[in-house]
Amino acid sequence: MRARTHAVLATSVVLALAAGPLAAPAFAAPPAPASRSADQRGPAEEALRAAIAGLPDQYATAALVRVGTRDGDWHGSAGVRDLTSGRPAHPNARFRAGSITKVVTAATVLRLAAQHEIGLDAPVQSYLPDLFTPDFEQPISVRHLLNHTSGIKPGDGLGDDFAELYSRRYETLTPQQVAASAIAKGPEDFVPGTRQQYLNINYTILGLLVEKVTGRSYASEATRLVLRPAGMHHTYFPGTDPRIRGPHNRGYQAVERPDGTTRLVDVTEWNQADRWAAGDMISTTADLEKLLTKLFRGKIVPQPELEEMFTTPAGVPGATLSAGLEYQEADGQVFWGKSGGRYGYSAFIGGTRDLSRTLVYSVNATDAKSAAPNPVIDGITAAALK
Repeated sequence: MRARTHAVLATSVVLALAAGPLAAPAFAAPPAPASRSADQRGPAEEALRAAIAGLPDQYATAALVRVGTRDGDWHGSAGVRDLTSGRPAHPNARFRAGSITKVVTAATVLRLAAQHEIGLDAPVQSYLPDLFTPDFEQPISVRHLLNHTSGIKPGDGLGDDFAELYSRRYETLTPQQVAASAIAKGPEDFVPGTRQQYLNINYTILGLLVEKVTGRSYASEATRLVLRPAGMHHTYFPGTDPRIRGPHNRGYQAVERPDGTTRLVDVTEWNQADRWAAGDMISTTADLEKLLTKLFRGKIVPQPELEEMFTTPAGVPGATLSAGLEYQEADGQVFWGKSGGRYGYSAFIGGTRDLSRTLVYSVNATDAKSAAPNPVIDGITAAALK
């Protein structure tokens, strides 16, 4: 299934990160923070606290935020662990990281490329001949998968809307089934490498590639090559387990009733095996901050492979996606990041390449898969850039 909302969310968040404060409805608007002195260059703590004050509200039930600058860091949490008990949100909670998983998948593939186990320019058809049909005459390189220029169509999902997906949330759709359904649709009508389309299927196939060349599971290789070197001790891949193991804040989705009012449905438990290497990682904000900083510092992926994560495909109009990341430029600064959205959970990691400004958050958004702006997320992003 096309991950269109992921792409929209990624664009909106990175745009917000680069553009500065965004307007929020009066309902969610916090008191105006006091201005800082000219020599105060660290995080705008008062603005950050205000951005997450008042949770839960109609947009989110909890928020966990980590902002880093050269002159200091800020960590904060707000909201509730669950709506039934009203207990304060767990500040070190695990959550569904969604498409931030793609950062780990890209790093895993690039590490294998650095070890000469994968060729970035090699056609993926040569690695997975049993997957591709003769219809795929144009060679699709591993790099095309990494930067979403493959021309492979989206795979099938378990439904087309929330109601259908929710009713089937405990069913298992395997990555192999997803990949086979995509290939059965045939290639897009463009030459690989000439157009960019953000699709989960690219990273599902990269997961299959990792397993083929190593002979081990994607989860074990991603853990060995990325999670452990990054020190991400509270991050794991749940597979078919619908639960979030360990401390976590429950996720909710707003659903409209026939009379036009809304109710919140608990969506914490969900078998998301079909998201796999494209979006089925569970993590914490502290672990994602470690991933961001160690990755950008070259501690996980060595040069020159690391440059793939900071290079968009040449000759592709409007390309903003690299291997696992997305960029936005404003006022001479370039911000690289990745968002992730699963029902009940919105997350983001990103910052400048020199790490002079970083942002990691998890927001238990009540409409996490919507393309509409979320005032809580917008407020966090604006405050992080003050």
